[in-house]
Amino acid sequence: MENFVIDTNILLVSFSSKSKLRWLFDSLLNQKFILCVSTDILDEYAEIIERHMGYEAAETLLSIIENLENVKFVTNYFRFNLLKDLDDNKFVDCAIASNAKFLVTQDKDFNILKTIDFPKVSIINVENFKKYLEIK
Repeated sequence: MENFVIDTNILLVSFSSKSKLRWLFDSLLNQKFILCVSTDILDEYAEIIERHMGYEAAETLLSIIENLENVKFVTNYFRFNLLKDLDDNKFVDCAIASNAKFLVTQDKDFNILKTIDFPKVSIINVENFKKYLEIK
């Protein structure tokens, strides 16, 4: 299995059983990939899930994520600050520290990473991520 980092907005919409992105959360539960997270990422996941779905949902979903065997906790020892939005750099730093195959995002602000040779962070949108997982 390969390492991936997933932007909050994509993960958030994958939880609902009625979501067109439910396949992503199901793929995580079925151990189709390794989700790499840092403490900062988990904090953001919790904050955004709570804001949109409530405290109990946030607690339940974070508990599920934290206890999956295919979730890898990463410690970032260096901050690269490759993005203008400093809040998004946590995803880039985690991708670098975990040697992630891709950072999965729909956020166009991450496109700047395509122009940076070192450290190399490859991004993929959610549609191509689905295709990639189906190939594996």
